[in-house]
Order: sequence, then structure tokens, then C-alpha cells
Amino acid sequence: MMSQQFDNIIHSFQSISLEEMDSVRLMNRQDTKFVMSLDQLLSVLKEINTQYKILEIEGKRLLSYNSTYFDEKELSLYLDHHRGKKDRFKVRFRKYLNSNLTFLEVKHKTKGRTDKRRIVVDDIHENLSSNDHDFIDSTGLMSENLEAVLSNSFDRITLVNTTLNERLTIDVNLSFEKNGIRKELSDIVIAELKQEKISRNSPFYALMKKNMIRPYRISKYCIGVVELLGKENIKYNSFKRKLLRIAKLKMNTNAA
Repeated sequence: MMSQQFDNIIHSFQSISLEEMDSVRLMNRQDTKFVMSLDQLLSVLKEINTQYKILEIEGKRLLSYNSTYFDEKELSLYLDHHRGKKDRFKVRFRKYLNSNLTFLEVKHKTKGRTDKRRIVVDDIHENLSSNDHDFIDSTGLMSENLEAVLSNSFDRITLVNTTLNERLTIDVNLSFEKNGIRKELSDIVIAELKQEKISRNSPFYALMKKNMIRPYRISKYCIGVVELLGKENIKYNSFKRKLLRIAKLKMNTNAA
């Protein structure tokens, strides 16, 4: 649950509609992620509210998302990320609750760029249909052995730069679920700057540097795998620093 202060801040932004945002979809892009606390987020938003517009759908600016991620039984897609493989995939259903749209999405990370492809589907499903398999195979990933691994939900604000070709998504109220087991990371904020080409002229990027918040590679899917499957059951050495960083942010937020 976000504070009244947060609600006041996001309503200080000028709004943009889903249709108006089409010109900055950036399906092929370069991403830069940052992790921060809720307190840091509030401070940051106050400083950029004249340089970005905020996506608004039916009067709402904090929008809700549900996702279900797919992987092979041996978690090969997770392990590709853990090994730092430069050419890797992520497969998920994502439901945009406020616009009542659901997509099957395949993200292909290669040569430092993210290529996201998607098709509209009727809803999130635990099993892939023949059409789903055909779409995934068309992206270059073999889908035969994919199965649902975990679900993820979060709330997001989406900001669009008023002058530059960039979008900024800010995710809060993160949670993960598998087989009735639920883990929450509600004190953590994940921001992702999406640009055609990485530019440090971005007001948000400059503000992160000013506040000594450095770019931070993090995957919600991978963190969810570790949180839900348990550190004793999965390789996670490459993510130890990230997990410590998250734990420290949670501790600082709870102590505030």
C-alpha cells in the first residue's frame, strides 16, 4: 500500500494516454535498471515531475500487473541469466489489469539490447497452446519443454520523457507466488529506463548519478526463483550481492 504522499506526487505529473504513448513503445531498446528504497523514490519523483508525463488509464496512475513466467524443468533460462550469458530469453504471460489486456511476451537479450515480441492472448494460462508454442518458436527459442514456474504481481507507474525518446517504468509492491507460497518485496523499488540507445543526458539518469544510485542489473524473475525455490535448491552465487542489496534496502526502510 502506497502513502498519500506518493499519491500526491504522482498526481503532480501531467498525464499521457495509452494511445499517445504509442510513439515511444521501444520494443527494441537498451535498458538501464536501478534499485532504490521507497523514500528515495519519493525524493526522485519530486525532482522530475516537469520533465516527464505519467501514463493514466481511466483516472488511475498506479497500474497493476500480473505475470506468469515459463522455463524448462531444469530452469535453463534462469541459469543462462545466472551465468551471465549474453544471448538469453525470458518468456511470460503478462496481464495489464487496468486496460484488461494480456500478452504472451518473449524478451530476447542479445548484444546489450532487449528485443521484446508479443502477441495478444485472452488471459494468463498455466499451459501453452499450440499457437503459443508457434509464436515462441518464431522468436528463435524452442518452446517444447517450457512450463509455468512462478507468478509475479506488482504495481507500476510509467513515465514518458517530454523531449527525449525514452520511457521510465517504476515498479513497487512486488510479490511472487508458486504453489500457494507467497513472498513479498514491498519495500523495494525497481526502476527501468528504456532508451533506443543509452544516453546519460536523461534527466532521470543524471538524477540517479547525483544521488549515487548506480545502474543495477536485476531480474524480477530470477529474484523470484531464488525467493520461492530456496537458496538450498538453486544456484544463486551470482545474485548474492543483489540479494544483500535488497535486504539492506528493506532493513533501512523498515528502520525509517
